[in-house]
Amino acid sequence: MATAPSTQPQDHQQLPPPPPLDLEGQTKRAPEQEVEVVDFSKRAQWLRAAVLGANDGLLSTASLMMGVGAVRKDTKSMVLSGVAGLIGGACSMAIGELVSVYSQYDIEVAQIKREDRNGTLGAEEMDARKEMLPSPWQAAGASALAFAVGALVPLLAAAFVTVYKVRLAVVIAAVSMALIGFGWLSAVLGKAPVPKSVSRVLVGGWLAMGITFGLTTLINVAGLKLSACPAVSS
Repeated sequence: MATAPSTQPQDHQQLPPPPPLDLEGQTKRAPEQEVEVVDFSKRAQWLRAAVLGANDGLLSTASLMMGVGAVRKDTKSMVLSGVAGLIGGACSMAIGELVSVYSQYDIEVAQIKREDRNGTLGAEEMDARKEMLPSPWQAAGASALAFAVGALVPLLAAAFVTVYKVRLAVVIAAVSMALIGFGWLSAVLGKAPVPKSVSRVLVGGWLAMGITFGLTTLINVAGLKLSACPAVSS
């Protein structure tokens, strides 16, 4: 015998409706999420300036040592000339960079003060803009350090070689390897063709050392000839 279906109402548990999506709240919170942006262009500029400073120290010191080596064949004279070139060049680079960056710093600060007189800048924005300005002392220290690092290459190459011709060859080889490295790094930072940049830096370095060596030799020979001439009595 079939039973009739129950007509009694069943208690169904009603689930609460899902909360509405807070799209407006999300859009309001989105700007609050700050993303740290790294300015790689400024880093590249500092790195490129460091490479140029090291290249300057390398070439000027090596050329000075080659010039002294053209007339003095002992190790002590070449190394002392290199040390003098390192100290003098690093000081010159630091002072020049300090004066240059301080001038730029003063111009930027004066511009910020002019804008503040017009009421367009707040105190926080002024402080933030001043913090973004380059530090003259940091720039001076970085220039001196980069120059000294480049100057150390020919100094270390010549310091431990006593044979004159071998010493000259070692200095030229060490400087050439450093020039290749600096040329490659400059090309990478400047988005330039690597072979052209490397060859330009390398040939320029060879010319600087060769011209210094050759002219110093000629001047030394000419000076010896003049000193050997008898004095003309009146």
